[in-house]
Amino acid sequence: MSNRPVTIRITLDTLGCKLNQAETELLAKQFAKAGYHLVSPTDGADVYILNTCTVTHTADRKARHLFRLAHHRNPDAWLVATGCYAQRAPRELSQIEGVSFVLNNDEKPHLLRLLKESGCLANPTQNSTISPHTRTRSFIKVQDGCSNFCAYCIVPLVRGGEKSLPVDQIVAEVRHRTSDGYKEVVLTGTKIGSYNYNSINLKGLLEHILAETAVTRLRLSSLQPQEISPEFIGLWNDNRLCRHFHLSLQSGNDRVLNRMKRRYSISDYQRSVSIIRALVPEAAITTDIIVGFPGETSTEFEQSFNFCQQLDFARIHVFPYSPRQETQAARMPSQVGAQVKQERSQRMLALARESTQNFSRHFLCKILPILWEKQSDDGIWSGHTDNYIKVYTRSNEDLTNKLLPVKLVEIWKDGVWGEV
Repeated sequence: MSNRPVTIRITLDTLGCKLNQAETELLAKQFAKAGYHLVSPTDGADVYILNTCTVTHTADRKARHLFRLAHHRNPDAWLVATGCYAQRAPRELSQIEGVSFVLNNDEKPHLLRLLKESGCLANPTQNSTISPHTRTRSFIKVQDGCSNFCAYCIVPLVRGGEKSLPVDQIVAEVRHRTSDGYKEVVLTGTKIGSYNYNSINLKGLLEHILAETAVTRLRLSSLQPQEISPEFIGLWNDNRLCRHFHLSLQSGNDRVLNRMKRRYSISDYQRSVSIIRALVPEAAITTDIIVGFPGETSTEFEQSFNFCQQLDFARIHVFPYSPRQETQAARMPSQVGAQVKQERSQRMLALARESTQNFSRHFLCKILPILWEKQSDDGIWSGHTDNYIKVYTRSNEDLTNKLLPVKLVEIWKDGVWGEV
């Protein structure tokens, strides 16, 4: 081990939620500041670090696949697992060929120091770099943990109880990211609607950020329907707040919501949607849906499907129920079979595609500001409106991180084709 070559190239890879993305972004800044060279996963790094997710068995499988791929690219690389899968099943990850370190969520903020102390990281011999494409949208963690213990969810067990970061620290981070050139900041956490630091709630935090920073666009990652009020939504009079609300639904049937131990009803959800649409015209409301939850009957699924159809979501993220053995739902009777879950998923995914196109059609022939993010290999640029419509165009100019007025002309792929 002591004869290993000097380690310089670092890959930081991420699976899962926007909170994981925020934490990985912070780690990247730490490694870059310390002088390490950050490279993409395909570059065969000397140290490959994966911030894992464990919300579903699919997320676990993806993590194992990425570690095997990293080991294949560079058999001599140190492979490091951190994040929620590492928190839940460290022994399982440590048995994957090449994985040298498994660090839990509490150790994640100290990852750089721990790797240095282990001898995995030598002092860097060259200046660091961060890829320019990271200068468009920045994720900032404002809160962590959840105390709800929904019947299906592993997150409270791997993230712990709710805790919020200081207001001054968050404001300083927003200023720093803005000065670094980011045009959009996304506030994220496990349950950001429960933010509370020294009696300042999420509404108060947003008021501080809007008053004390020059952020161009401010977006929230996710909210719960019970966190919506006219007073809170009134903040969107400031057009720097993106007209995009991700409201987790999970099921459009009250009996299923009750079994899930969600803390709202269908009527509560409808009321929240009505508040948003009354106060923020043209807002995008996106959601998550679980199909095949234990005991979900065909009638309950149809009611959930119809409810999603009625609400005209801008996007629907569909998840077939995935049992996590440590949760209550995994022990429930009447588990839904794989084939039924697949059939219901396909129907809901078809509705999701239709819903996205229907929402986007409302904006055809309109001119909206687009924050351009990246260019694909075939020369097509992509970016987003503030209400999260994905827009594509072709340009010979470098549009990276430019906020430009664009006319939306036609439905194209999973978004809209635009003319700058």
